[in-house]
Amino acid sequence: MHVDPTSEQAQSFAATTERSGPVFMLNLLRFKEGAGAESYTRYAAATRTHLERVGGELLWAGSCDEALIGPQPREWDAAAIVRYPSRAAFLEMVGDPGYQEIATDRRDGLADSRLIPCSGAPARG
Repeated sequence: MHVDPTSEQAQSFAATTERSGPVFMLNLLRFKEGAGAESYTRYAAATRTHLERVGGELLWAGSCDEALIGPQPREWDAAAIVRYPSRAAFLEMVGDPGYQEIATDRRDGLADSRLIPCSGAPARG
């Protein structure tokens, strides 16, 4: 189960804040049975003001189907892509005491997750 970063993962990401440009955070989410999705929905709604404060935005979020390529059965309930203007902006947001208060709903809602920082610009069609 991976819900929060290890201290090594957090330190490794923090060491990359000198990289310029935006970071796109790919979120893969598996909710806890019962009220996990409801708890995570509360977290997601409360996160919007924190995202706006640091210049971030939710680009896309949705539910996941069975994998076209990959293991069966379905591994993830939902996925999202969030853009932050920089890696430092992401760290500023998650370090804020107000954000830390709402992050409990994230922890309460998730059975497992992946948060994958991605660089570059999204393809536009």
